[in-house]
Amino acid sequence: MGKAASFRRRLAEGKPLIGTFLKSPTPHATEILGDIGFDFVVVDAEHAPFDRGDIDVIALAGRAADVAVLVRVQKADSSEILSALDCGAVGVLVPHITDAGTAKAVVAAAFYENGSRGFSNSPRAGGYGRLDFREHIAAADKQVAVLAMIEDPQALENLDQILAVEGLSGIFIGRGDLSAHLGAASPDMPEIRDIVSRIAVAARARGIPMLAHVGAISAPDAQWLREQGVTAFVVSSDQGLMRQAALANLANLVKADSCNGPA
Repeated sequence: MGKAASFRRRLAEGKPLIGTFLKSPTPHATEILGDIGFDFVVVDAEHAPFDRGDIDVIALAGRAADVAVLVRVQKADSSEILSALDCGAVGVLVPHITDAGTAKAVVAAAFYENGSRGFSNSPRAGGYGRLDFREHIAAADKQVAVLAMIEDPQALENLDQILAVEGLSGIFIGRGDLSAHLGAASPDMPEIRDIVSRIAVAARARGIPMLAHVGAISAPDAQWLREQGVTAFVVSSDQGLMRQAALANLANLVKADSCNGPA
């Protein structure tokens, strides 16, 4: 199995995984990141301008570059989950999961067996009809990853019940939203670290894999998150990585120019 098809398994095994958010509705970043060895990308349909056509093309790019394509849907909506998976995404990142009932509903929307996913083997997910009825159901249910975003104070009150939902592949610790909701100055504040530690303890107790966003894999908070048990990192975004590289090159040019002195 390639990186795309084995994403859920590797996440469950605790393999170190690196990905990024996609903010630009083009396939190019996905091809580039897959080519250099990233494990996954997350199409940010919640905060960036993606439509189904954009997601479809990016999922195709993910297949070509053998990089897992996940979609952060706008909300816990079964039609959005179905659309992303039919396009060929290997999983969904669902924001604002605040209770077990919502978690159960999004898991059901993503699975055929013991779930409620609408059937069609005609899109990319079914090989455009190459997979027959039972083959498609088995292949889809074996591969799909359902990731719940824990990013609201209410979710903390229901954390154990959410983590107990069968079929949940992992959780994303949303430090940004938690910080905003709780009035923290930044996600690095002690009160947010305490919450993250609490989430991590509960997730580790149930063997639930954890993902988190960091500005850079070398940042101090990335190491701290590793110590908490986070194994999959969403590093910046395609736009953020481009900005970081541009700033670094600009700074190097300015430094070289100052060292060379006047012509």
